[in-house]
Amino acid sequence: MQVEKIDFNRHDEDTHPLKKSVSFVKRIFQSFGLIIAAPLLALFLTAHVFQPYQVDGLSMETTLQNGDRLIVYKLPRTLSNISGSDYTLHRWDIIVFDRPRKLRATDSAKHLIKRVIGLPGERVTIDKGIVTVYNKDTPEGFNPDKDQDYAKGLTTEVDNPLDITVGQNEIFVLGDNRDNSSDSRIFGAIPTSSVVGKATARFVPANNMTTL
Repeated sequence: MQVEKIDFNRHDEDTHPLKKSVSFVKRIFQSFGLIIAAPLLALFLTAHVFQPYQVDGLSMETTLQNGDRLIVYKLPRTLSNISGSDYTLHRWDIIVFDRPRKLRATDSAKHLIKRVIGLPGERVTIDKGIVTVYNKDTPEGFNPDKDQDYAKGLTTEVDNPLDITVGQNEIFVLGDNRDNSSDSRIFGAIPTSSVVGKATARFVPANNMTTL
């Protein structure tokens, strides 16, 4: 007849007061590590990957309203900084960028939000409110606002003729609310290095959440 052996030594080790104390301390340090790591991870993501922003002003109506909260995607900007490569933006992107020094406004906003209209090397003209972009693919020029959703109700009473060539590593930006927007018509093309990131979604108000 075989007798089942019981490992009393293992049982004693598992219930030994010293081992239980070490296990408790280990759990304390693990919990403390999570408490420290969580905000550090949040700071890293906010600084380099995505960040919430609140719209302040009317310059992007009717696409965006005052008080809307957005998610700004920053990872391409971060990767560009790390690799030293050009940060590529596309026409019609909605972007957040550092406030230009040329802008003399009464508010203290550190960032502005506008739409990309002109790309590096392009010529942009505005005549009687009509925007025309000239580039090597379309030397005869085209209206970037044509057939765009944001331009369905677009009107302008501002009649300041403009003719500008966008430099390398620069972009030309306009607000969707052309009659109430401080943009490249005032401060010129902006360097891509000043761009914080691209607005990709609106999450507040909750009943009007959408991708951008």
